[in-house]
Amino acid sequence: MSTLIYTHAACLEHRPGPHHPESPERLEAVLAALKTPEFSGAVWRDAPLGNYDQVLLVHTPEYVREVQDLSPKQGYQLLDGGDTIMSPGTLEAVMRCVGAACAGVDDVVSGVASNVFCATRPCGHHAEAGHAMGFCVFNQAAIAALHARAAHGIRRVAVVDFDVHHGNGTQNTFYDDPELFYGSCHQSNFYPGTGLRHETGVADNIVNVPFARGTGSAAFRAAMSDHLLPALREFAPELLIISAGFDAHELDPLGGLQFTDEDYLWITHELMRVADETAAGRVVSVLEGGYSLEGLAGGTAAHVRALLAH
Repeated sequence: MSTLIYTHAACLEHRPGPHHPESPERLEAVLAALKTPEFSGAVWRDAPLGNYDQVLLVHTPEYVREVQDLSPKQGYQLLDGGDTIMSPGTLEAVMRCVGAACAGVDDVVSGVASNVFCATRPCGHHAEAGHAMGFCVFNQAAIAALHARAAHGIRRVAVVDFDVHHGNGTQNTFYDDPELFYGSCHQSNFYPGTGLRHETGVADNIVNVPFARGTGSAAFRAAMSDHLLPALREFAPELLIISAGFDAHELDPLGGLQFTDEDYLWITHELMRVADETAAGRVVSVLEGGYSLEGLAGGTAAHVRALLAH
């Protein structure tokens, strides 16, 4: 078995407009970093289209119809106050995101792959059940978790999110289900304003590790080792999904944390160690944020390097 990488040209056709941070160049930078000899051991596949039954595992029928109805034939369509913008290619792009994440779950459960990285965009972890938010239309990480339950009977699923922004959408989807775990490290007093330590879920199944602006490697690794990783081990997931955002990178223009490529290598190894202990090594990673092209490329390469080495 090997690492599978899902991507699709349609994910480049989500074009929210000039100067928008969530640009096609983000995915181009990721693909350029991964299509080098170092990563020749990975198997590449086209991301399939997801289906609306999968989307409805997380999102309301009314919201799904709204997204379909508002999908523009030309120009742009706002889905929220201005952050989340649809272009003519957005609907297919987000359905490829859903399809990749769910196919990744199928692959690791069936043993086709050791682990999976979904090189897709736009990101998803802010999307709530009934509305878009923060560049995100559908929440592919949360959908993949519930797909594992619906399609494979896996009960205990964890999502760990190291994006600089808290994944409010995933947290709210998981909050009242003791068999779903959401762990996030993120910048505090920052968009979207959620992710406080006291937000712990119905059964301590939510673990938030907020960091002050300027936090770097040593504090990040200590907090993960002392708090989030032990909680994840105690939860003992049968499947681990990673919301892999790279906007906590020291080069990122939107974030204020100081993580390095080596930090992403380290945390990926640590998460995979837990997955080996409790989940038969089953890991599916989905790309979230990251707005320095250099930081995004370097962080992603480090992350996939760890997946491949496992």
